[in-house]
Amino acid sequence: MAGATLNPPEDLPLDLPLDPPGWTRAPERGSIFWLRVMIGITGALGWRAGHLLLFPITAYFLAFSPRQRAAARQFLGRALGRPAGFAALWRLYFSFAASILDRVWLASGRTAGFEITVHGLEALRQRMAAGQGCLLFGAHLGSFEALRAVADAGCPVDVAVLMHEANAARVKAVFDALGGAGRAASVIPLGAPESMLRVREVLECGGLVGLLADRAPPGQRLQRVEFLGHPAPLPTGPHVLAAMLGVPVMLAFGIRLGPRRYAVHFEPFAERIGGGGRVGRDAAVAASVVQYAARLEAMARAHPDNWFNFYAFWQEGQP
Repeated sequence: MAGATLNPPEDLPLDLPLDPPGWTRAPERGSIFWLRVMIGITGALGWRAGHLLLFPITAYFLAFSPRQRAAARQFLGRALGRPAGFAALWRLYFSFAASILDRVWLASGRTAGFEITVHGLEALRQRMAAGQGCLLFGAHLGSFEALRAVADAGCPVDVAVLMHEANAARVKAVFDALGGAGRAASVIPLGAPESMLRVREVLECGGLVGLLADRAPPGQRLQRVEFLGHPAPLPTGPHVLAAMLGVPVMLAFGIRLGPRRYAVHFEPFAERIGGGGRVGRDAAVAASVVQYAARLEAMARAHPDNWFNFYAFWQEGQP
C-alpha cells in the first residue's frame, strides 16, 4: 500500500483504547434495546408505523430522562448560542429516535425510500483507486449506519469498523436478528488479540477502517481542547493509531436531514499524522486532536439536532 508503514513502533501498544469502556454504559445498552424494539415494530407494521410511534417514544424520553435532558440543553445552548427551548430539545430527541428506526432498515439493506446524498466521494475514490488504505474518523453526530449504507452500495474495497468488544457483541446480536451476519463480520472488536492484525490487514489491502473519535471516558488518554467555547476532553487514541500506522485519515459524517433523508460527508483530514520521532509524533497527535475538535464543532453547529452524546460532554473524564 502506497505511503503506509504498518509495523508499529515498539513504544506504542497494539491494543489501543479507541472505543473505551465508557461506551458500554447504560446509554449504549439503551440504544441496543431500542434497536431491538424497532426491529419488532417495523418487522410487524413497517417503517411508517414505526415513524408514527417515534412521537410518543420521544415524548416519553424527553419527559423522563432529566440528566440526559440537562446535558442536551447544555450542548444546544452552546451550539446555538442561545438558551435551548422545548422545540430545540424535541428536534434533537426526535432525530435520535428516528436515526435508530432508520438504522434498522439500513442495517438490513432495505434502502428503498431512502435519499442519501454523498459529498466528497471523489476524494475517497482517489484513495481507493490508488490502493491506499485509509482511516475514517467519525463521531456520535448523525448516523454511522448511513455511511455503511454507502459502502454497501458498491464500495470496491473492504470496510470495517473498530468497536469495543462488549459493544461489538451487542451489535452482532442485532445484525444476526436482522439476518445481517455478513455485516457483523465487518466489525473489529477491540480487546481481542487479533484486532490490530485485522486492522492492518484491511488497510494493507487498500480498505477503509472507521471509528468514532469523540468520546473520552475516565482512565483513558485524554486531551482537553476548546469545543464550542469550553474545554472538552477528547480521546487521543484514534490519532495515535493513525500515527502508528502511518496511513491517511478522512472525516466521515452521516447527517440526518429529515425522514429517510441523509447527507453523507467525506473530507480529507490528514495525509499522515506524526513523524520525526516520539516527540514529533506526540506534538502531531496533539495538533490532530485540536483539528478534529474544530471540524466536529463546525458540524455540530451546522447540525445541532444530530448530536447524539446524551451526557455531560464537557465534564466527561473529570474525577
